[in-house]
Amino acid sequence: MPEDHTSTTGFHDALVTPGETGLPERFFDRFMFNLHPRDALTPSVIVGAGLYPGRNVIDGFALVTLPEQQRNLRFSTELDTTDGAGVGPLSWSIDEPLERWHLRLAPNETGFEFDASWQARALPWSGDVTVRGDDGSVTSSFEHLFQSGHYTGTASLDGVTLDIDGWYGQRDRSRGVRTMSGGQGLHLWFQAQFDDRSIGFLLVEDRAQARLLLEGAVMPVGGSLDEIVDVRHDLRFTDQLDLEGGTVEVRTASGEMYRIGVDASAKGGHMSGGGYGGQHGHPRGLDHVEFDVYPLDGSVSPRSVDTALTDRMTVFEWAGRTGIGILEFAHSRSASYTYQPSLDR
Repeated sequence: MPEDHTSTTGFHDALVTPGETGLPERFFDRFMFNLHPRDALTPSVIVGAGLYPGRNVIDGFALVTLPEQQRNLRFSTELDTTDGAGVGPLSWSIDEPLERWHLRLAPNETGFEFDASWQARALPWSGDVTVRGDDGSVTSSFEHLFQSGHYTGTASLDGVTLDIDGWYGQRDRSRGVRTMSGGQGLHLWFQAQFDDRSIGFLLVEDRAQARLLLEGAVMPVGGSLDEIVDVRHDLRFTDQLDLEGGTVEVRTASGEMYRIGVDASAKGGHMSGGGYGGQHGHPRGLDHVEFDVYPLDGSVSPRSVDTALTDRMTVFEWAGRTGIGILEFAHSRSASYTYQPSLDR
């Protein structure tokens, strides 16, 4: 069970260097950014990378979701052959920690490329999480941060120039040793972007609907964090474990309550395309690249790919206002789990 998770602004934003020593063999240092318009569900783009010094691996991915298909690019190389600031077509620099990153995705098989700055629009949520097994041993110990921002720069898709200035972008950073598989029933990484605030949390429940983890905050633009202390949900899943929509109720430390309608009927966002089915951190030699395409005609679902984890572009409704953002979800494929709403408990 999680032992503690506390908000802090002391997160060290820079990734470890390739020559870092004395780290556990399973240690990772990862980031993920998404890019999407403020008023449309496609294109939805997710890029990310991870460093694994104990395995001498650096790898990354780029996912591009369009109305009829999801394009997946995965790449990996040996960490000691790099400067730790790029892998495959993806490179990055931190212009100002916790405030501004520069990201570049060079020409690649997805057809999407960009050269842009991500600028924070709210304070980050960050915390330290320790997870212990049934025998009391530490199975995971990691730092976690997420933050809302927006982009300026240039991009193109299949040779067509896109205006991405003002596009939303939520980022996620994590560092440490993490093993959260086994016993999970429901996973939600909820990132609702409204014009004046972001509502973000990570919720994990076990197969008996008991809460394993809750961390997050309402993050006003230019304001201070309001920690989320409770989340209840009433969601609709298909028999293929895909999320259609529902209602999420969020309560904060200040006493605010947000009742948020969720429309997740858009397609794609299957994180298996980015190697999230257990592929991250495995040595694959120099300059390894994989590319494939998921048709979004119903033949690919959270039940059919190698992980149910899905980052879905979602429309949120709250107090007569419309927001947009990523809702990452995973419904266990175990026969021992049946989703049960918690909203009216």
